[in-house]
Amino acid sequence: MESNPMDLFMKEAPDVARAFDGLIQSLIASNGLDEKTKQLIYIAMKTAMGDDMAVKFHAPMAKQLGATKPEIVDAVLLSLTVSGISGVMASLPAVVKLFENHE
Repeated sequence: MESNPMDLFMKEAPDVARAFDGLIQSLIASNGLDEKTKQLIYIAMKTAMGDDMAVKFHAPMAKQLGATKPEIVDAVLLSLTVSGISGVMASLPAVVKLFENHE
């Protein structure tokens, strides 16, 4: 089995995967929010959904765009009022680990 779910998506449904990628590229290109803010919002939404895999993928992207540990942690914590503690418990360890030995 493929280790990367997106690779599997591309292999099994290439037309749909390309269309999905086009949607993502359109959202990235929109100019209402800067890229870092978009990543932080996405991290908060994915935490609220309990999708820690997406948080593990997007937290480094946010960091690369200049997001600090407190900013990313706040994005994770914002989900508490929406969906409770489970998403935070699933996502917070990866965020903390991302910044270990780099503070």
